Amino acid sequence: MVEDAQGQKAPSQQFVDRFSRYYAPAVILAACLVAILPPLVLKQPFNHWFYQALGMLLVACPCALVISTPVAIVSAIGSAARQGVLIKGGVYLEEMGEITAIAFDKTGTLTRGEPELTDLIALHGSEEEALSLAAAIERRSEHPLAQAIVNYAQKQAVPLLEMQNFQAVAGRGAYADLAGQRYYIGNLRFFEEQQRSLLNEARQTAEKLQNEGKTVMLMGDEQRLLAMLAVADVLRENSAAQIGSLKRLGMKKVIMLTGDNERTARAIANKAEVDEYRAGLLPEDKLNVIKDLLEQDHKVVMVGDGVNDAPALAMATVGIAMGAAGTDTALETADIALMADDLSKVAYTIDLGRRTLNIIKQNIAFSLLVKASVLLMVIPGWLTLWLAVLGDMGTSLLVTLNGMRLLSSKHKNF
Repeated sequence: MVEDAQGQKAPSQQFVDRFSRYYAPAVILAACLVAILPPLVLKQPFNHWFYQALGMLLVACPCALVISTPVAIVSAIGSAARQGVLIKGGVYLEEMGEITAIAFDKTGTLTRGEPELTDLIALHGSEEEALSLAAAIERRSEHPLAQAIVNYAQKQAVPLLEMQNFQAVAGRGAYADLAGQRYYIGNLRFFEEQQRSLLNEARQTAEKLQNEGKTVMLMGDEQRLLAMLAVADVLRENSAAQIGSLKRLGMKKVIMLTGDNERTARAIANKAEVDEYRAGLLPEDKLNVIKDLLEQDHKVVMVGDGVNDAPALAMATVGIAMGAAGTDTALETADIALMADDLSKVAYTIDLGRRTLNIIKQNIAFSLLVKASVLLMVIPGWLTLWLAVLGDMGTSLLVTLNGMRLLSSKHKNF
């Protein structure tokens, strides 16, 4: 993947390639005119001006200009790979240097993604029966909250029933059948849409749990609400610190996106110290948030780890997946993967992108300046072949060495 990334041309490289397509023929034509016109028009020695034309061809060769971008991109991508950041192409590295807004998914990104079941309230029947039913449904789900219920049931050695016709409902919950009876488990929105009347007995308790920063799930059948379950996900230790680093790097907006309810989202957002948060989002809602930011002329990074984040990852200027915790879909869709699930790598990659852009600009400006200076020597006839070789190869070596400085890019605190 690193080799493929190095083969993808960045915007600067595409510009240089287009420039060279017209530049090279123009230089050849100019050299021909230098060799022919003075002897024909001014009756000057052909040998002298043919020599000047050869020198002009040498020094005008766009080697340094063409190599200035790819050597910087390859060096930066290689350096990032050693830091556990997999960048899938030079275009994404350059875009990272111009980012102005960042959107984070909550679960598994700002939080550990390892939620634990904290509360189980049986409304009908015993807690063991409720846990057994809930875990039987959720064992088929890939959502981190579902896994928390299953893990708790396994720790309690509760038998898991065999459910049929399991169906996940994106952003809401899931349902399955047991002995001809359909059971539902999901968030409050899920039950509001299907069985609004069942919520009355649970709403006050649910609000209390949500105010504590917990995610509340309900379980019931088609007639009764059977249990309430509360799951809490812990904020990563360095989340707040890394949000601060991004703000110091000049990010205009840092937003948290989550499918959780308003109260839970607010509690996590306050701890993480993000600028804004959006709660109760479905995958298409996250996508719309990214669209809105792009329409506000922001260059947007989306950082996520799940299938629900994939559309937003694809829409963002650059999508970043949490590698170790991320799903295959998120990793496939994202442009950059953080293999160590370390949020500090986001700030590192933005800084690396900025330094790469600066070095590319330095290389292009230096190449053009040196070549223009040496070419001016053609007018008085001072250009020699050894000076042309020095100007061409010397410039190529200098821009290469300048680009290779990115190989030693270290991960630093901001």
